[in-house]
Amino acid sequence: MSIRGYFVAFSKCTIFLSLRILFLVPAGLQVRSQGDSQSYNKVMDNITVRQGETVFLRCALGDVVTHTAWLNRSSILYAGEDKWSIDPRVSLVTLNQEEFTIKIENVDMTDEGQYVCAIQTSSRPRTTSVHILVQVPPKITNLSRDVVVNEGSNITLMCQASGKPEPSISWKLISSSGDLVSDDEYLEIPSISRQKAGTYECTAVNDIDTDVQTVDITVNYAPAVSEGRDVGVTLGQRGVLECEADAVPEADFEWYKDNRRIFNDFDGMEIVSTGLGSKLTFFNVSDGDYGNYTCVAINTLGSSNTSFLLFVVIEPTSSTLLQGNSKFTANIRSEF
Repeated sequence: MSIRGYFVAFSKCTIFLSLRILFLVPAGLQVRSQGDSQSYNKVMDNITVRQGETVFLRCALGDVVTHTAWLNRSSILYAGEDKWSIDPRVSLVTLNQEEFTIKIENVDMTDEGQYVCAIQTSSRPRTTSVHILVQVPPKITNLSRDVVVNEGSNITLMCQASGKPEPSISWKLISSSGDLVSDDEYLEIPSISRQKAGTYECTAVNDIDTDVQTVDITVNYAPAVSEGRDVGVTLGQRGVLECEADAVPEADFEWYKDNRRIFNDFDGMEIVSTGLGSKLTFFNVSDGDYGNYTCVAINTLGSSNTSFLLFVVIEPTSSTLLQGNSKFTANIRSEF
């Protein structure tokens, strides 16, 4: 019989056919269904398997069988020992007087659908059908890229995922609290502040597994400098003025004495700056170094400044100590 003739014959007989036993299981798991020798057409409960597993399709025979076939929707997978499917994942496991079993390895979504085991015996044709449902773990397929924005901007992050059952999606800001910030695929942050900067985690979950990916949000803001602390230094000693600033992107620093900018090549001075602060060091303070200083922190969004006073501290001498002790002794005597 030709392939077309075999397919037509089995297509016609599926209206009348029934089978006593069919069960579909992942590899290594024994699941059985009760047969019904009086029914010609039997529909089994849906079978749920996970993507990537191996599935066995097993028919129990028992009677004198003349023809057997496994069909998937509109195509024949096996007709007896003859493989009609070109899919290398489909193979024959057992064909004898008791059972007719094939397997499908590495099950995918394309394998979902109805399968029919058709048997022609000496007495009557029988068939049993079953519907395979394939579960797929979640996979995040569309995620916003890392973003850099200015403080006060409106932000929308997107996270979309595939999977079966359809995964649920949630967002949270990775921090000490780890608070959930959204249970939707879109996360909206109006007028974002610097406190909302950080790494945001998108989680897609279904009954099979979990997929997690992250997005980094960088919030730019203008510098804010800490209040300057006045410093007293003895003539000829070492003195340091320290300026600290919080800024994104990191700030550049400039130092001024009165209205005159100070550079690193000035004699007896050194400026060392990092992203968080700047130090102005005097290696040997002279009379001309005393006075008012200004530190300016600058980035692309603005600037901020603070002032310092470098003032003289008179180092005590032996004569000043003696004078001080004499005054202290005179005050004690006057009290008595």
